[in-house]
Amino acid sequence: MQQQSLSKKLLTKVLSVYFVLTVTVTFGQIFAEYYNAKNYIKNELSTLQQTFSGSLTRAIWELNTPQTLNIADGLLAIPSIEGIIIRDDNGAIITQSGRYIDIQQRFSNQLVEQELSISEQQSGIFGYTFPLIFEFSGRTSQVGDVTLFSSRNIVIERIEIGLYFLIGNAMLKTTFLIILFLIAFRRYLTEPLADLSRQIEDLELEQLDGSKISISADEGAELTLMADAYNRLIKRLQDYQAQLKQTQQQLMLSNNKLDQQNLLLEQEVARKTSGLSQAMMDLQQQKQELLNKKQSLKEEIEQRRQTELNLLQKQKALEETIDHLNQAQDRLVQSEKMAALGGLVAGITHEVNTPVGISVTATSFLEERLTRLNNAYQTKTLTPKMLEEFLDEAQQSTHLLESNLGRASELIASFKQIAVDQASEAIRTINLCEYIHEIIRSLQPHFKKTRHQIEVNCADNIILDCPAGAISQIFTNLLMNSLIHGFEHMEQGIIRITVLEDADNIDIRYADNGKGLEEEQLAKLFHPFFTTKRDQGGSGLGTHITYNLVRQTLAGSIEVSSEPGKGLHYHIWFPKKLN
Repeated sequence: MQQQSLSKKLLTKVLSVYFVLTVTVTFGQIFAEYYNAKNYIKNELSTLQQTFSGSLTRAIWELNTPQTLNIADGLLAIPSIEGIIIRDDNGAIITQSGRYIDIQQRFSNQLVEQELSISEQQSGIFGYTFPLIFEFSGRTSQVGDVTLFSSRNIVIERIEIGLYFLIGNAMLKTTFLIILFLIAFRRYLTEPLADLSRQIEDLELEQLDGSKISISADEGAELTLMADAYNRLIKRLQDYQAQLKQTQQQLMLSNNKLDQQNLLLEQEVARKTSGLSQAMMDLQQQKQELLNKKQSLKEEIEQRRQTELNLLQKQKALEETIDHLNQAQDRLVQSEKMAALGGLVAGITHEVNTPVGISVTATSFLEERLTRLNNAYQTKTLTPKMLEEFLDEAQQSTHLLESNLGRASELIASFKQIAVDQASEAIRTINLCEYIHEIIRSLQPHFKKTRHQIEVNCADNIILDCPAGAISQIFTNLLMNSLIHGFEHMEQGIIRITVLEDADNIDIRYADNGKGLEEEQLAKLFHPFFTTKRDQGGSGLGTHITYNLVRQTLAGSIEVSSEPGKGLHYHIWFPKKLN
């Protein structure tokens, strides 16, 4: 029975232990990520309850069911919430949406008096039930309760990128270890054995002086011992050959000097010949042993080559798997970009349809008048007055077509560039002044029904290599915040954008003359989910996203100042060249 080689056993055992350890550690890290993400979502549910409980309690107390439904829809739009159940003070369900657990089977019609945790292992849904307490004239009254649900799918989505990183890290370390072992075995075992085998194959009994094996000191003590044993065998063969030559010379001298003693010489020769024959038999036996060892070495070398080929095939399969994963990731990123682009294009459909619809109407009117003129010409009832009226109407229609089609073209060009930038994180070269005006044009549908003014003070020669999508998102958030929050109940507001530059930096001053913010509100402006329009569907993420874009994407800083009745002022600074 052929035994497995020592090197193959060693490689198999080491890689097996490492694989088991890597799988165990990876699963442990995945479990920890899942547990931390789930706790974080539970904390989010508690935070959201504290944020929305006031407006929701007042809506139920005032029996304002539409507002209650709006708040429920707003909560359901938050990514970490998959379901919601709201009950009144009698335990009757006001609304229930999304994925949820039937809480009436758990609590009947009794309202909960304190926060309770709810979970269902089979469906993976979990959540909290919170009482809704209304305070009036120093007295508290429970008006109902609300249950917020999340699920295992949300937790997995939170940690999905981390899971890919953990698995990729484990695969990368495993691949590196296999390559390292292959290199080590090739250098310290396979190649020295091949060299030793080649030197043994070159053995010639007639030229024993040049048949000794040389092994370098760093190729291993075992190979050195084998080479020393082989060289000692060669030395013994040389000694035997020298003894044979010496004996032959002695026999020749004995024949010349002692011809009378032929019998003694023949006996002595016979004895010597017998000894020499035995020596030759010993040499033949040792030669056969060397041949057997040589065959064993060849077989072991062949086995190592086959093992090397198998490892190379596995490495190729792993590389193909990594390529497939990278392609899948690229497709997911492309899908997200196309979804964002589709959302932006859908938002401008009405604005572009207006000039296009006017153009279609003008074309139809012009076609009708042309048909009427042609009929008059065919019936020979055409008069100069009719022709003059047609020319006047045709001139007005073409002017209307030209202005409205030009307006549609400008809108499409502006929206196209802004949409491409917001769906991409690529760095491109832009003229900052022209790009700010493009952003303002893309937001014109929101400002056209107001008397608000936007003033831009920016040099025409500021050229930047930067992520244009970040610039677009920042100004879009600031302008929409001024329109929605700052100019609320104002007929005519003014927004001033001033851009300054020096050798290395860009300095942007943004200011409006809106209603401003209280000191307490200003301190929370950049906090996530902070908004003064919570009961109107505001998410409170606009200024938080702006803060992160300036600090992280543009590597700059942003400061804000405000006083009630004196508007809001932003000071944004970032370097021209990003590292």
